[in-house]
Amino acid sequence: MNFSTDLANERRDIYRKANKLENEIPGIEAEDYNEGENIKVSRVKIISEEGENAIGKPKGIYVTIDVKKLKIAEDEEIMQAAEVVAKELKPILDEHVQSKEDVLVVGLGNLQITPDALGPKVVQDIDITRHIINYVPQYIDKNARPVSAIAPGVLGTTGIETLEILKGIVDNISPKLIIVIDSLASKSIERISSTIQIADTGIVPGAGVGNRRSELSINTLRYTGNCNRCTYGCRSSYNHF
Repeated sequence: MNFSTDLANERRDIYRKANKLENEIPGIEAEDYNEGENIKVSRVKIISEEGENAIGKPKGIYVTIDVKKLKIAEDEEIMQAAEVVAKELKPILDEHVQSKEDVLVVGLGNLQITPDALGPKVVQDIDITRHIINYVPQYIDKNARPVSAIAPGVLGTTGIETLEILKGIVDNISPKLIIVIDSLASKSIERISSTIQIADTGIVPGAGVGNRRSELSINTLRYTGNCNRCTYGCRSSYNHF
């Protein structure tokens, strides 16, 4: 089935409609709830291979946050939306990384093309702390975690696959968790600048528009060299979402 969307809840709806299902798709659990009048949260959890095959997404959690009228929202409404995103993001962070472990934020996309510029623009506003903690720790809160960020560009302008760039960074700075930010394809124009999806499964850049690049996930970014954080020569792996 050709879904032409990156959003798990849209794929779920398309599959149910195409197969005339009144009940939930086998291998998938779903729930919806509202945060105030303008914010709806949809959580899709794929728990089996049957669910994976049905909507073409790997097993994991997919949280979709829809914010009505976000494009014309006041500061208070934007703050409320940000709090909902943080509320949904925190348990995923807590599951994969401890409070002071390194996080790498990756902003995918082309800064020169508006529909694809989300990742690089978000990276510009990230509070970067890794270098401060490493070199002048006295000037930062002792509870701050090391955060680094990169906007690696796109294959058409760099000549390098994003996966190749990130594997080099992972091997050198050893982040415990990678947060990848990218623009997503949707089947609804109403979702433009109004929808956020959070997932703990990795990402395949360009998949929603038929321009698939190399997968960015724990399977492709797993570090297989010697850990540079200890003297035991252990082999470490890193989480992502």
